[in-house]
Order: sequence, then structure tokens, then C-alpha cells
Amino acid sequence: MEQVSKDKFIGLEWLRFSLGLYIVCFHTLHNYAETSLPDWVADLTGVGFFATSSFFALSGFLLAHVYCQQGRMREPGRSFLSRRFANLYPLHLFSLALTAVVLLIIANLGIPPDDTKATLRFVVYDTNEDLGDASRETLEHFMSNGELLLNFVLQLFMLQAWNPYYLTFNPPLWSISTLFFFYLTFPLLAPRLMRTPHKVAWLTVVVLLYLVPPVWVILQQEYGIPFTGMLHRMPLLRLPEFLAGILAYGLFREHQTAGRVPNGALRLLMAGFVLCCFLLAIWLLKGEKYWYFLLHNGLLLPAQLMLIYLFALIRTPKRERLNLWSQRLGTASLPLFVLHVPAFVLFSRTEKALSVASARCLDDWAACAVQAGEQTLSLWLYPLYLLLTVVLCVWAQEHAVVPVRKWLLRRLPVQTKHG
Repeated sequence: MEQVSKDKFIGLEWLRFSLGLYIVCFHTLHNYAETSLPDWVADLTGVGFFATSSFFALSGFLLAHVYCQQGRMREPGRSFLSRRFANLYPLHLFSLALTAVVLLIIANLGIPPDDTKATLRFVVYDTNEDLGDASRETLEHFMSNGELLLNFVLQLFMLQAWNPYYLTFNPPLWSISTLFFFYLTFPLLAPRLMRTPHKVAWLTVVVLLYLVPPVWVILQQEYGIPFTGMLHRMPLLRLPEFLAGILAYGLFREHQTAGRVPNGALRLLMAGFVLCCFLLAIWLLKGEKYWYFLLHNGLLLPAQLMLIYLFALIRTPKRERLNLWSQRLGTASLPLFVLHVPAFVLFSRTEKALSVASARCLDDWAACAVQAGEQTLSLWLYPLYLLLTVVLCVWAQEHAVVPVRKWLLRRLPVQTKHG
């Protein structure tokens, strides 16, 4: 009987790295000229929420494996939350610091049109409403002093995902806020979900409950503010993804214990189901606007859980070097989620500036900045951006996040291995 390692899920390391890389493409490829980006590439990289939801479910799956295998927490809840806080907060602060530095740089470069808005005050309201003849600029907003202070406090305490109106500072940081809320619920809910003998029934209930908010929004025709932001990132409304991941791990472990491992044919069938759901989502997103809300919040969750299940079945390779790099890239996945936007802003502005660089720019930078703003980004340099971003994220995780995490763990209430 084929067994999956109880200690490592190397397949899941590659999955979470791939999900992070997909989010990078989702948020950045649209900045390239449509003439240089094939339609099929834009379509395949345009379902970013599939990766985010899969990542949230995967977080529940992995945490259940590490902390709650036998239906009880392996350590007190306070110790668990201390570890999770120490894992998230250093990355959160590093991302905010990097964003501030990048904004300062590009504000001084002043490459039009977007860099004239390079300030922490600039935000865009979230809505899926049809704007009609109105420009997207009508959604742009510069925060007042009060709004800036409020959102700074929200960021400081990782509460930014609870703002349904707009994303602030570094937009992808909402995922850190949402994850931390998930962690707060884990000690209370995970043991109960792992102990329930009716995991399939509960998983069905979780998926159906997840669909209630988008169905309500659709019935009420509330496609605008603040409902778009609430469905997009409100931690309580995204919680079913995390809980579904916990239940999926419980089912996975029960199947492993009973020797019910899918054979090759069944795995191909499962993979086909996931692929068909993904391609169907691409097609549906081109139709009525209500499909976005349904696909974003629940309709794709069974396929996302099946994807995780399949990658969990991958056996650990015997090559230690491959395993080491799998873990290094896997742990860099969350930095990929939250650092790629400031990295892309810096990379793209550097590319534009270098494309017009000459001696005259030293005397008349304003004219060069205008010329740089007229340049289009080269798709041929995009692989270089991806490589540099991965390098940045691996470095940030190992040389910025981990040292601060260790420092925090020495000062937080954490139970050691010896109790």
C-alpha cells in the first residue's frame, strides 16, 4: 500500500509555491501591452482568486496536519497563536517597510501617469458595478488625515482586511490580515472538526454556507461598495475556505489510515475535474457579472480541495537537495503573495527609466520622466522579474522574517518541545 509521509508533504510545498507564483502573474501581467500578451495567456492567468482560495484551504490542511492530527491541539492555544503571530507579523512589517521605500523612490522619479499618485494616501474603491460612461478615475480617492490614521492602525494590528471599501498601502497584505483571523479560530474549531465522524456532511454544509453571501448579493443586485470588498476579503466570509481545508485533511488522513489511496485512474479523473472547473471558470467570467461572485466565493471550493488532495498524494523524493529546495520555495510562498507588488513597481519603473537613460537626463530629468512614461514594458524581461522576485522572497523569508520570528518566539508564551 502506498503511504504518504506523515512528516512532510513535498507536493504541497510545490503547490503553495506555484499558487504564489500564479498570484504574481495575475497581478502583474495585465500591465503589459495587449498586443504583446496573447489572449490565452491573459485568460489562463486571470483567475487569481482560484489561487488565493486554494492557498487559504491549504493553510487549514497543513495546520491540521501539524497541530491537530489526533483531534486535539498538540500545544495550548496561546502557544499556537504565538507561533502564528511570530510567523506573520515580521513579514507584514517587512512588506510595509518595502512598500514605503518603493513609494518614496518612485515618487521622486515621477514617471507619469501613475507615479504622480505615488503616496500612501492613494486608494481605489472596490466595486464590480457597471460604471457606464464614467471613468475608472471616479473610483480613485486620496485618504484624509483621519482615514490615513485609521488605516495605519488597522495595518499595525493586521486588521486591514476588515475595511471593505478599499485596499491600502500594499493591497495584497489583506491576505495576511485574513490568515491571522483564521489562526485565531483554529484552536477552537479545528479539534472539533477533526473529531467529527461526519466530515463529508460538514464539508458540504461549509461549502453551502460559503455560497450564502454571494447568492444574497446577487439576489439583491448589490454589486458595488461595500459588498464587493466584503466578499473579496472579509475574514469571516472567507473562513469557510480555511475550515474546508481542515476537514479535507481529516478526510485525507482517514483515507490514508484505512488504506483507501486513489489509484492512477482515479487520480487522472480527479485532475481532469480540477482542470475542467478551472477552464469553465475562465469561460464563465466572460459572461454575466454574477458568475464572478459565485466562483470567487464557494463554487470552485470542491475543485480547490481536490487539487490539494492530489498534491498531498505526491510521495517525498529521495533526493535531499530537491526536498530542501522544495521547502525553501514553499516557505517563500507567502512572501510571494505580499511582496510582489512593490517588487513589480520598482522593476517596471527601473525598466522604463533605463530605456531612456542618457547623459541629458542628469540635466533635465523631468523631460526624461515624461519620455519614460511613454515606454511600454517588454514581455521578454518578465521572466527576469519573476526570477528576481523569487530571489527577493527567499532572501526576505530566510534573512528578515526568520531572524525576527526567532527573536519574537524567545519573548512570547510558547511551549517548547519538552513542555
